[in-house]
Amino acid sequence: MVHAVRQQFTFQEYLDLEERSQVKHEFLDGVVWAMAGGSPDHAAIAANVIGLLTVAVRDRPCRVFTSDLRVRVKGTGLGTYPDVTVVCGPLQTDPDDPSGHTIVNPSVVVEVLSKSTEQYDRGEKLGHYQRVETLKEIVLLAHDEQRAEVWRRDGERWTLDVCRAEDPVKLPSLGCELSLSELYRDPTR
Repeated sequence: MVHAVRQQFTFQEYLDLEERSQVKHEFLDGVVWAMAGGSPDHAAIAANVIGLLTVAVRDRPCRVFTSDLRVRVKGTGLGTYPDVTVVCGPLQTDPDDPSGHTIVNPSVVVEVLSKSTEQYDRGEKLGHYQRVETLKEIVLLAHDEQRAEVWRRDGERWTLDVCRAEDPVKLPSLGCELSLSELYRDPTR
């Protein structure tokens, strides 16, 4: 999060702004704010996630998307761009977005944390994600160590699995396990 552009946009005004903007914005309760750009490490971790998940779900009816895909939380109105989104089954677009560029049915979202967004991603944003009925897992990847926090839907509640070092990152909804060392792999180091 950086700063609010101005107060009280309608969702349609937000969509119009996004179509013209070079910068991505989040939307909630009429307020629009620019999203911070990521560091090279942030981008590399997200790219590793996308590569590993794309291979892991290749025989399933699932698609892996970059942070260019907008997700709307219908229960709260949040419009956001997760670092990685997985959708299993057909895409369901937001009927409030005539362009069809906003989906409402993510199965898994992954956020790579950064110093500037960590508190928001772990708190308020996590709470919004947990209201998405189709979401099975929410993965938060640390920016300063090899650590994954996997929030997993268990009926009506969410459980937390913290993965470190050699622990596999288990994503049963996708039928796969990811290696932390591969998620954080940097061939230049």
